[in-house]
Amino acid sequence: NDWCKITGLKNQDATEIVIPNYVTNIGDNAFNGCTGLTSVTISNGVTSIGYRAFEGCIGLTLITLPNSVTSLGSSVFKKCTGLTSVIVEEGTTTLGVSTFYDCSRLVSINIPNSITELEYGVLFGCSGLTSITIPDSVTSIGGMVFRNCTGLTSVTIPNSVASIGNSAFYDCTGLTSVTIPNSVTS
Repeated sequence: NDWCKITGLKNQDATEIVIPNYVTNIGDNAFNGCTGLTSVTISNGVTSIGYRAFEGCIGLTLITLPNSVTSLGSSVFKKCTGLTSVIVEEGTTTLGVSTFYDCSRLVSINIPNSITELEYGVLFGCSGLTSITIPDSVTSIGGMVFRNCTGLTSVTIPNSVASIGNSAFYDCTGLTSVTIPNSVTS
């Protein structure tokens, strides 16, 4: 990954990263593959996080995205298999395609009212999720958003949602109840 190459550290050497207030952007692949990383503190100065910035950081268990983060590139936390909890503060407007792809131990994620769309595959393979609250601000659920979320047992879709993409609940083998409101037209 880029950061480990620049610093000369091996992927497993870095255990804690604090992104200071003066950093506004975490670039593409910045910490990709830092398998020893167990703690990341993202300051309120960060407004965007790039493509696959923390992919494969298997030691991370908790991520808090501060309200200054308004956008996330695709696959930012892809295959962070140790991740169990995500706090997305109010203000973040997008989670990006496949943001939490294959975060199999993720059991808790809050989605703030500032999110209007759950993009393609954002929670694909999050088999540890047993429930999720979709806020009334969400108007669109993209394709494969919950694919392979085998732990989900029930989902209530709010009246604000107008469309649900292809295979949104594909292979959700534990799902016993889905409530789809009349607002959904496609």
